[in-house]
Amino acid sequence: MQSCELVISISSLACCIAEGKSADEIALLASILSQLGDTLATISAHQSLCCPPEDTKK
Repeated sequence: MQSCELVISISSLACCIAEGKSADEIALLASILSQLGDTLATISAHQSLCCPPEDTKK
């Protein structure tokens, strides 16, 4: 998938999720998904810095 195709897919998904929801519901979903993304980034950074792959521990 090309970068632009990914962006279009994500935008389309956001529109589908937002459909029929109030502004408050959309804001809550945005907050939850932002926290999810931030937490995944934190986990990834922690694993990279503190938990090297098994084959490099030898």
